Amino acid sequence: MISGRIVIGILLAVLALGRGARTQSAPATVVRALPPVIVIGFVGGFIQHGDLAHSEVQLAARLRQAYPWGVDVETFESYHRGKARQRVRQLLDTNHDGILSTAEKQDARIILYGHSWGGSEAITLARELGKEGIPVLLTVQVDSISRAYRDDRVIPANVAQAANFYQPNGLLHGQPAIRAADTTRTRIIGNFRSDYSGSPYHCKKYPWYDRIFVKGHTQIECDAEVWKQAEALIRSDLPAVSRKAMEP
Repeated sequence: MISGRIVIGILLAVLALGRGARTQSAPATVVRALPPVIVIGFVGGFIQHGDLAHSEVQLAARLRQAYPWGVDVETFESYHRGKARQRVRQLLDTNHDGILSTAEKQDARIILYGHSWGGSEAITLARELGKEGIPVLLTVQVDSISRAYRDDRVIPANVAQAANFYQPNGLLHGQPAIRAADTTRTRIIGNFRSDYSGSPYHCKKYPWYDRIFVKGHTQIECDAEVWKQAEALIRSDLPAVSRKAMEP
């Protein structure tokens, strides 16, 4: 007959084995929060970033409505590139420690677009992000006008794809051709030309002096077809929109 001491010993041994098994079990998988897809739009000239008379701001509004979660869409003045860069870093810093780790940088999904000076600033921001090791999915320039000491022709190697829309007429006319700094890493989707020399002016919400001095440059900014193409390119790099998100 087994004594009580033996039974107690057996029970203690079983309990100890159970604790040991739990201690040696595989560690739980650490799930890292992913940042949203970041879409940054730059307006041209001295336009305010929220002025809905301008197509680049309207595009941002449509994207916010279509993607209520998982995508962060923001617009900035062309002279506020520093604020845009700070915002990108803030969104990528998912553990909020003030430092971007290699993993946080690799998680980046960034799209940059802009018109006029805004197009140039989009490329400059992409170049700055590249120096930090941060990739960019797509850049879209619309009649890009290079600011002093900036180069909006050469797309940096951290950009996966780039597209350029331009018109050739007037005092202000866009960059006619962009090229990749590294063709093995960047695909130039195309340089798409529009010509408004024979078309009626249809940007009624714009100041009168735009019509006189920079007609073509203004025409491309309010050309719905150009922005429809730009939007399609941007949406191709965004997550699928759910049926619920598309409901009014």
